[in-house]
Amino acid sequence: MMILAAVTPTPAQERMSGYHHLGATTLGEWYGASARLTVVDPEVRPGTHDFVAARLLAKRETEDGVEWLEAGWAETGWGGDGRQRLYTYDSASASWRFHDAIPLRPGDEVWIDLRTGEDGMWQAWAWWRGEWHLLAEKHLPIGPAGRMEQYVEIYHDDSDGPMYVPHAEIDYARVRTGPDGPDVPWTPRTAPSATGEGADGYCVEWQARYAFWSAGTC
Repeated sequence: MMILAAVTPTPAQERMSGYHHLGATTLGEWYGASARLTVVDPEVRPGTHDFVAARLLAKRETEDGVEWLEAGWAETGWGGDGRQRLYTYDSASASWRFHDAIPLRPGDEVWIDLRTGEDGMWQAWAWWRGEWHLLAEKHLPIGPAGRMEQYVEIYHDDSDGPMYVPHAEIDYARVRTGPDGPDVPWTPRTAPSATGEGADGYCVEWQARYAFWSAGTC
C-alpha cells in the first residue's frame, strides 16, 4: 500500500480575497495632505470586484464609524475597460465617482490635494495640465483636521493568487500644519505614522520615508 504524504498548499494554490493596504497613516491630525501620484497599469481582472487604487485620504473615527474623503487614481474590474481613472470616494455617499473628463494613461503624473475650504467643507483637488481641478467638496464630520493616509490599495475578489501590480509611485508627500498651511514634508519626524508594509507578494519600497516611496508586486 502506498502512503501519500500530506501536501501543504503553496501561496499560489490558495484563494485570495480582501484588501492589501500599502503605505502610511499619520498618528496625529493634520489640516490636509498632498502628493504626486504616478499612474501604472496593473493586471486587474475584468468582470470582477478587483481594484488597484493609489490615493490620499483624510479621516476621523466617530461614534458612527469612520468618516472620510479620498482621491487618487484607480483601475477597477467592474468598469473602465481596463483604463486607469481619476476618482473620489467619500463616506457620506459611499460610492465611487470617476472623473473621466481628465483622461489618464500609464506614466502620467497627477497631483492630489486634500484640504478644507473656508466653509469647513473637505475638498479634493487634482493638478492636471497646468491648472487645479476641484474633484469633490463634501460636508463631512471630520472637523478642520483629521488623520491622513497615503496608500496603494489592492483588493482581490476571490482570485487564485496575487495580481501583477507595477510599482506605483507616490512622492513629494506633504501634510498641512494649519488651515492656511504651511505644508511640510511627510516624514517620520514631522508626521509619525503607522505603516502597511505589504504581504502576499506585495511590497513597499521607501526611498525617503514617507515622502518618496512606491508599492506593488515584490
